[in-house]
Amino acid sequence: MSHAAWGRPGVELETIAAQLHADFEMRNQAREQALQRSRLLTRYAAQTIQALHRGDYERAKTLLEQARALVQESQQDLASRFPDLYYAGYTQDALKEFVEASVVYRLLTEGTYPTPEELGVPASTYVRGLAEAVGELRRRCLDLLRHDYSPQVETLLEHMDAIYGVLVTMDYPDAITGGLRRWTDQVRGQIERTRGELTLSRRLYALQQVLEGRERDARDGKA
Repeated sequence: MSHAAWGRPGVELETIAAQLHADFEMRNQAREQALQRSRLLTRYAAQTIQALHRGDYERAKTLLEQARALVQESQQDLASRFPDLYYAGYTQDALKEFVEASVVYRLLTEGTYPTPEELGVPASTYVRGLAEAVGELRRRCLDLLRHDYSPQVETLLEHMDAIYGVLVTMDYPDAITGGLRRWTDQVRGQIERTRGELTLSRRLYALQQVLEGRERDARDGKA
């Protein structure tokens, strides 16, 4: 084959380059949208948690619905077309925040847990969100104990224990679970501190009841 049959140097490569540019442009746009969506999803999740701690469950529900819409957009736009972007750290971190907010909302309103399928998230993202939810449950316990001893704290602590009981069974490499072992260790510490604070509050409550009873008896005796 003669050199003349090869054609002008670079023509074929220019065509390939144009295709590469088109692919990169499409991926770059998808990435920018994913970053923007992740930031908004994280904001909705944080606002949901804030609303829950204020007792504004209606607002929390509305925010979660908006967050869920963003999760569905991510699935449609990224999961099948750009799986590398869908499983990127920033996308999964935002989904983890969504899981955390969803778990806390469901526990405080219904006492049940949403499933990974219901939330539309991978297993590794779900368990990390589940682990982070323990911190918010602890915060709820402290808010209740600050006012007085509350039986609800016992229930929340039971949920925290149940979550920890699940997390410790996930004995898989960090590459599979997304570094779950570190989160599990933190959960154990949070539970132990909460249990100690609950025990102290319960004893103070019991002591207060005894003192109030004696005070009433003293008043009745004087009467």
